[in-house]
Amino acid sequence: MTFAIIKERKNPPDRRVVFSPEHLAVARTQFPDATFIVESSDIRIFSDEAYKALGFEVLDDVSHADVMIGVKEVPIENLISNKKYFYFSHTIKKQPYNRKLLVAMLEKNIEMFDHETIVRKTGARLIGFGRYAGLVGAYNGFRALGLRDGLFDLPKVETLADLDAVKTELDKITIPNIKILLSGTGKVAYGAKEILDHLGIKQISDALYLTSQFSEPVYVMADVMEYAKRKDGKVGDKYKFYKDPSGYESNFMPYAKETDYFIAGHFYGNNAPYLFTREDAKHPDFKINLVADISCDIDGPVASTIRPSTIENPFYGYDPNTEKEVAYDAKGAITVMAVDNLPCELPKDASEGFGETFLEHVIPAFFNNDEREILKRAKMTENGQLTKRFSYLQDYVNGK
Repeated sequence: MTFAIIKERKNPPDRRVVFSPEHLAVARTQFPDATFIVESSDIRIFSDEAYKALGFEVLDDVSHADVMIGVKEVPIENLISNKKYFYFSHTIKKQPYNRKLLVAMLEKNIEMFDHETIVRKTGARLIGFGRYAGLVGAYNGFRALGLRDGLFDLPKVETLADLDAVKTELDKITIPNIKILLSGTGKVAYGAKEILDHLGIKQISDALYLTSQFSEPVYVMADVMEYAKRKDGKVGDKYKFYKDPSGYESNFMPYAKETDYFIAGHFYGNNAPYLFTREDAKHPDFKINLVADISCDIDGPVASTIRPSTIENPFYGYDPNTEKEVAYDAKGAITVMAVDNLPCELPKDASEGFGETFLEHVIPAFFNNDEREILKRAKMTENGQLTKRFSYLQDYVNGK
């Protein structure tokens, strides 16, 4: 079986790759029955020469491969019929802008394995770039704080070599006496937590955070059952909430009254209560003035996130009174960082981390008869049809 590392063709360019040369070499050693080839690319964080140096064939045409492995969406005109593909298709939530892509994959008899659908039996994701989104998102929030308040001038992550260089820059700054809220307990949130802990910011309990003031910067890591509560007043259950959040309402305002900098690292499910609304942001006791929205759900659970921002221009301001965008440093504004492709800023580390987990969970499935049913759960399309697990997308495919 031949696996091809394909060139990223989506714009803006993405320098990430699923396998670094070193991890691909490990894969070759572990699975001698597999052949790994690389499509030539002039934008990839690792050069063609780096793969060639480890003995990999780098080709302009990899159409003879059985399995195509990429990161971002493959343009429709570049899809090859009758192949297996791995990439982020951004279709599983019925994203309207990619409906034609899913239709094209069905028409071309492609077996699609979305990176987001590679999960355990419990539904928990096995691989992804979440940690790196959290790392870069939290850093960017502090960068915004430094620029806005004239405290320090952190360089952009994309100008730094790797995560070690990012942490070296953080060692040069001093964080003022602020209170920081981090929502979520998944890979994204723990990536952000890594930055907070590196800065030596003290983590405290919810009870202390909501009732006390401090003479040093502090943060709290809030799970969904802290900022959402049952409408009937009974004790909430996180797993029942994930299945059906309709009986819950937001309990975010107590945090908003105590928070200066909010890092949104949570996963937002359909029909869950918004964390804070536009009306909430108008409340005289609403204290948040800086949001790093790593989750980046537009015009949704975080009211100040009215559009995604970009790596080039990562910050904007939200005026709670007018509900309009203003300058990121405008008086009375909430400063917003809402870059929706954060791991692209740290392509080397993100690629190495992704390859490690892909090698652990996905490649073995091709050679052990998929004993953990990793591929079975992840497969979205087969024989020109949606698989049973993804049959809920049929109306989306039909354009309804």
